[in-house]
Amino acid sequence: MDNKRRQPMGVELVRRGIVTESDIEKALEYQKKHPNKKIGDCIYELDLCEPHALISAIGEVLGEKGILLRKEMVKIDIPHYISVDVAKKNKAIPFEIEGSKIKVCFANTVNTRTLEAIRLLLLNKNLVMDTYIGFERDIQDIIESLEGNADNDINDPVVSGTITNLVDSIIKKGIENRASDVHIEPMENEVRVRYRIDGELFTAAKIVKEKQHQIIGRLKAISNMHQEKQEAQDGRILLYNDYNIRVSSQPNVYGEKFVLRLLKKNSNIKNIFDLGYPGTEEEFKQSVNKRNSITIIAAPTGEGKTTTLYSIIDYLNRPEINITTIEDPVEIRIDGLNQIEIDTKSSFSGALRTVLRQDPDVILVGEIRDRETAEIAIQAGQTGHYVLSTIHTIDSIEVINRLRKIGVSDYDIASTLATSISERLVRKVCPKCKKERHFSEPEKQIIEKIMSKYGENVENLDNLITFDPIGCKYCNGTGFYDRIGVFEILNITDEIKELIVQGASSMEIRRKAIEEGYRPLVVDGMKKVLNGLTTLEELNKKLLFF
Repeated sequence: MDNKRRQPMGVELVRRGIVTESDIEKALEYQKKHPNKKIGDCIYELDLCEPHALISAIGEVLGEKGILLRKEMVKIDIPHYISVDVAKKNKAIPFEIEGSKIKVCFANTVNTRTLEAIRLLLLNKNLVMDTYIGFERDIQDIIESLEGNADNDINDPVVSGTITNLVDSIIKKGIENRASDVHIEPMENEVRVRYRIDGELFTAAKIVKEKQHQIIGRLKAISNMHQEKQEAQDGRILLYNDYNIRVSSQPNVYGEKFVLRLLKKNSNIKNIFDLGYPGTEEEFKQSVNKRNSITIIAAPTGEGKTTTLYSIIDYLNRPEINITTIEDPVEIRIDGLNQIEIDTKSSFSGALRTVLRQDPDVILVGEIRDRETAEIAIQAGQTGHYVLSTIHTIDSIEVINRLRKIGVSDYDIASTLATSISERLVRKVCPKCKKERHFSEPEKQIIEKIMSKYGENVENLDNLITFDPIGCKYCNGTGFYDRIGVFEILNITDEIKELIVQGASSMEIRRKAIEEGYRPLVVDGMKKVLNGLTTLEELNKKLLFF
């Protein structure tokens, strides 16, 4: 790669006699309509010159080997080396092996982060990457053929039948494929359907543009939305017996995008330890089974906070305890609980005031969003109740700072906050197609460096195995199936309470917490890697430690 080239690619290609200035003008006009395409890809798609000469010249300019990649040139089983979703995300195709070298064609070799990610994946398989540059359209064609070969309903275009059947099919296939969300997105020339499965988005179908208006109309009709309004709206679909589907619409430049959140009404609540919660049951009891206190779960959106809350509530749920929840919305209904749903006319703080007159023992507040809710929750915790809630922060120690910024006093935090828990969700390696191997030397160095930093010993690392995600029908060709939580738990000890009252910084609190046994997310994540549940690369996607 030559990141120091001074001339734009178009100028270089004209100088080399590959195209004319008139060709470049046509390509630039095309690029205005397709701003994400590189000039070389525009020239290729417009067929303005001989493609072999074009890609060879582009390769020379970039300091890479150019190749006009075709499906028949792929001589290896791609998912055996990188999963389909990795190939799609990085626009990379490994296509041939010679000795210890594996040839990989990229659509973009300027992005060094992408190259390094693939290089490390292949190095873990004892293969040295030999880089090639190709056209994005050719790479995309091969990726789409891989998705088709996965023989999955998720990749079958949903393009036939009435609009009612079409929308019904999109939703049912999302449910069948364990999607948490369905994205229906108007594009320039088509309508794209994507499913979020295990936290990752996958394209499921592309529907002809002519059906866009009818699809939007049907979605609004079954979601109880205003047909005439071209503005953001919220609705619900209640046509599917086991599901309460939340619908959000948002206008974009090509129409109105819809996101459907698929919430199972009576899904089984997982045991807290099945979610990946570390430690023993006795340690868990000490963290959550309290009165006169608050437990707060912290994580970004979509990282499992609500699921963990439900598991804790289910663990505490007994006939002799009065448990009330205040949620927006009620996602899972649990026998024995008094569950209150927030609507446009109510708020967490208002509902919480009412609940305190209902003689509760345990109160679940869906989210602490503002000072008023935080102060009422603190008061509830100080008057004999046990309060559970969530907050948006990056880790369990930053919960203290977040409460400070909302306006809660250091004294109230120290006197009431008992435990803060932070979590992330990582994908689990598919049990059907995973391939075991020993950790590579670079992986061992990463693991040892992080674990030793926090005083954690790793025994017999040379003998431990990890698993590569391969991809099969069971996992939609991704190499992963389901997710597991990575946790960190901060128990507010007397020493930490004293630091909070003194107004100590996060760094000071963190140092004391580590002395007392607190371990950050990455430590629990590493343990799950060492236990073969996930991969180092998957953990790094969430925590960015290398």
